Formats: sequence, C-alpha cells, structure tokens
Amino acid sequence: MKIYLVGGAVRDELLGLAVGERDWVVVGARPEEMIARGFRPVGKDFPVFLHPQTAEEHALARTERKTGPGYRGFDTSFSPDVTLEQDLQRRDLTINAMARDLDSGKLIDPHGGQRDLRERWLRHVSDAFIEDPVRVLRTARFAARFAPLGFRIAPETLTLMRRIAARGELDALVPERVWQETRRALAMPAPQCYLEVLRDAQALPIIFPEIHALFGVPQVPQWHPEIDAGIHTLMALEQAARLSEDPVVRFATLVHDLGKGVTPRNEWPRHIGHEQRGVPLVEQLCERLRVPNAYRELGVLTARYHLHAHRALELRASTLLDLLENTDAFRRPARFEQFLLASEADARGRKGLEKRSYPQADYLRRAREAAAAIVLDAGAREGLKGPQIARRLRRARLEALRDFKKDHAAGA
Repeated sequence: MKIYLVGGAVRDELLGLAVGERDWVVVGARPEEMIARGFRPVGKDFPVFLHPQTAEEHALARTERKTGPGYRGFDTSFSPDVTLEQDLQRRDLTINAMARDLDSGKLIDPHGGQRDLRERWLRHVSDAFIEDPVRVLRTARFAARFAPLGFRIAPETLTLMRRIAARGELDALVPERVWQETRRALAMPAPQCYLEVLRDAQALPIIFPEIHALFGVPQVPQWHPEIDAGIHTLMALEQAARLSEDPVVRFATLVHDLGKGVTPRNEWPRHIGHEQRGVPLVEQLCERLRVPNAYRELGVLTARYHLHAHRALELRASTLLDLLENTDAFRRPARFEQFLLASEADARGRKGLEKRSYPQADYLRRAREAAAAIVLDAGAREGLKGPQIARRLRRARLEALRDFKKDHAAGA
C-alpha cells in the first residue's frame, strides 16, 4: 500500500502558497485494509476514509468512465490494481494532476503540471476533460483564483470548453453545482475573471443569460466612459473584490444592473427605470440557481436602490428616510453596510473612475446613525398603539434627518 499527497496541496506548495486542506490517494489497498488500520469510511459513491489522527481524507485510487449526461453521469471504478497514474489521468487540469510520495517525498508529475505552473497555463490533462461539463466552471474558477499570478487558459483547453458549451452539455448541470462553483469563484481574488472565462468559452449565455444580455448594451458616456453595460459589470465586480472579501457583496454587485439588459433598444443609451426592471431578473436568476436568501436579498436591494445611494447627498429628508426603511437599515445595519459597499463598487466600476471617492457611503452611514438614535420613551408612547407609535417614530426620525441635512450643509 502506498500513500500520495495529491491535487491542490501539491500545486499550492509548488507555488509557494499556504496549503489548506490536504487530500491523499491510497494505491494498492482494499476498504477492509483501511478500516483495519483505523481509518473511518465516509465515502458514499466511492471509498473515502478519514485518517485516525489527522482526519484528512484518504481516497482509494480510482478511474472514471462517463455513463450519462451531466456531472453525475460517471461510473467510478476502484481496486488495488488502479495505479497512481490512472488516478491522476482522470483529473481536470495538469496543475491539479501531480502527487508527492508520502515516504520518499518524490514528486510524480506525468502530465507536465510543474511546467505549466512555471509557464502559468491552465491546461487540461486529456481529452476526457470534455466528458464532464462541470470542468468548464471549475476552470473558470481557477482562472478567478490564479489570474493575479499571471495564469491564463491554454488555447486548446478553451477550445474544448467551447465544444462542451456547443454540445449542450452545460444544460445537464444541476443548479446546486452551478451555484457551488459560482459562490466559490466569487470568493476568489479576481471574481470577474470567472465571468470573462465563461464568456470566452461561450458558456455565459447558457449559465447566466441575464448577465450575457448586458454585453453590447450601450450606456451614457458621461456617466459610463466604458460605455458597454457588460464591461461595466465586470469592472464593478473587480472593484467589489477590492473593497470587500464578502461574496454576498460581490454577488450583489454582479447583478445590480441586470435591468439594463432588457431596456428597449429605442431608449438606448439611457436606462430609465432599469432598477425596477432588474429586480425580477435578480429573482429569476436566484430562483433558477437556488441561491441562498442572503445573496438574493442583498442582490434585490442593490438592484432596486443603488441609484438612491449615488444620489444620497441630493435626497430630501423624507426620501432619505424611505431609503433607510426600505433597506431595513435600522434593524439590519450589517446588511446596510453590504449595500453601501456594493453601491460604491458600482460607482467605481467605470473607466478612469476606479479610484474616485464615494462620500455618499459615509453620508448614509451618518444619516442612519442620526435617525437610529431617535427612540420613543414610555411617556412618548403612552396611549398609542402599534401603528400610531410607528408614525410618531417616523416623524421624529424625519425631523432628525432634516437637522442632519442642515448640519451637513453647514459643514458641521
């Protein structure tokens, strides 16, 4: 029995990056042997065992053969006769198909992964890549992670990704897997690259038709020097990644302008009312991919109210209070902060304006604090019922916001 460290741990070690989870492949063993050595079985589709001391996953070497459409359509075969090379052969990219011998420390690299690390290529291991449509999303996700290090997709791999899209294989992906890869991509250093790669692979109209519809849609150059609404979305997402590591903020930024994709052509390059038009599109996307509520809620709020945030300094006190109430800023200040970050990313995601200041965010934070400081004591609530208390509280908060605006105008 031989044990090898495989996959991302080997890759990241060679790149000089911090190694997180470590995965191991066991060659020449049977399940009963693993159990006899104290390993705990956890695998459902194929034998995976947890090490008795480290709890790290150890999988028996296996091969895969496609048996049907979609990422679930594979027949997995394992036996003591499966070699390490056969196990590595089934992997997606060469940089993920290396192993290190636990005993000797020797690197096993049958597919040139070390060379591709040096030359910064994301390259498929074999033509079996085309059998699993999830690999289109995974490759795009790796691009989002490693693009800042100079990695790019090998032309022949991009060709296979386009072939997968053209064959309709992406239609077989279950929504949960699409969202899983997307959520992970949003947390990467360059999440905009995930969308760029899907677009280059001709997969964007299949996976995200609402986002694909933005490309080629013009905007008013005065406000959007980059002009194209799709390019603006990618630029805004890049800014969101600079402002926050929160994938929820990044998702809200990604979907904030979906309404521009359905603006009638005769109204171009203006997009009056795109905020309202965008809300059902955000909800549609979230419903299709079964996106968690935290992402959906912030995405809807950002689509609907991001222009209010941009115009914050011009809003009347009553409109300002409406914005705070409609975004539930008093009860959910942390989510309101997420909304401000997504709005700032939108404002900065424009050609030549990437470093612009965004005083609206601080203005809205202080406005919220001024209004939230207003509370009604027992005396003020005496003799009033629920709706009456709410109206009195609103009047008091409105007066506080009027004072806030006066103080701001006076430079206080």
